[in-house]
Amino acid sequence: MFKDKKVVFSGVQPSGDLTIGNYLGAIKNFKTFSEEYYCLYCVVNEHAITVRQNPAELRKRTYETLALYMACGLDPEKNTLFVQSHVPAHAELGWILDCYTMFGELSRMTQFKDKSAKNADNINAGLFTYPSLMAADILLYQTEMVPVGVDQKQHLELTRNIAERFNQVYGETFVVPEGYIPQTTAKIMSLSEPTKKMSKSDENENAVVRILDPKDVIIRKFKRAVTDSGSEIRRGEGKDGIMNLMSIYGAFTGKTEEEIEREFEGKGYGDFKMAVGEACADALAPVQAEFARLAADKAYLETVMEKGAEDASRLAARTMSKVRRKLGFVELGRK
Repeated sequence: MFKDKKVVFSGVQPSGDLTIGNYLGAIKNFKTFSEEYYCLYCVVNEHAITVRQNPAELRKRTYETLALYMACGLDPEKNTLFVQSHVPAHAELGWILDCYTMFGELSRMTQFKDKSAKNADNINAGLFTYPSLMAADILLYQTEMVPVGVDQKQHLELTRNIAERFNQVYGETFVVPEGYIPQTTAKIMSLSEPTKKMSKSDENENAVVRILDPKDVIIRKFKRAVTDSGSEIRRGEGKDGIMNLMSIYGAFTGKTEEEIEREFEGKGYGDFKMAVGEACADALAPVQAEFARLAADKAYLETVMEKGAEDASRLAARTMSKVRRKLGFVELGRK
């Protein structure tokens, strides 16, 4: 299926309305790999349940996340788009890799510490072993490259360690993946706390711009964005808010920081915030229109899910057959 192409894998959780951070830092870049690589993009709904979910809402968001993938430019004819729970090998390999992941490694994961603090009444085993399942997601497809945000870099390093450890014990089994982190817009920050990453789970709605926010909402949020006590649109120490807005504006317009500084020379924060809001809303308008069209066709989305699951399962079966054999598991039906 992809003998002459390297494999790219990435996944997004359907656990909240996706933000411009998800769009600029990940999904927008995914389509650039489609011609050169064999790409698998997954809706990682099994990861989502480490935090309690409303079942009806999770089901709805699973459809919506798939629709957003396509609305952002991912062609299901050129990419394998699928839902994690439709390929049982993810969970199977996740358990196997749990047995090759050290307790100390998992306890050092920054996201475990952060999520534990936010969900103190539900610090479950899945929250702790989440990185092993993420490693399974990646290693299952012999992935060469993983587009990741800066915040996922630690998990990717652990994935590499797990693959190398397994390979040392059983011989070459898994490809050891490389990470791809965009040089720009890898991390979009909160509009209310610009030293903190923009998060779809943020309780402060003014901190987060969502891909499906209406234009008037987007502009209102940017108008309320935290800046600093100065007035110049310039990079500099203590100007985290302005630098975040410059990063967002540059990502949507293609302009460099130097060009942005020249464009807004002599203008104030109000003018700049309005321009960022307009650029963001205009760029997202076609995505929103295509999403509305796709989301209304549930039967089509299920067709894409089914085809994606078939293709992904076929690839996963190759890896799992190799893994089971090396572990000493008895497989039935082999001639």
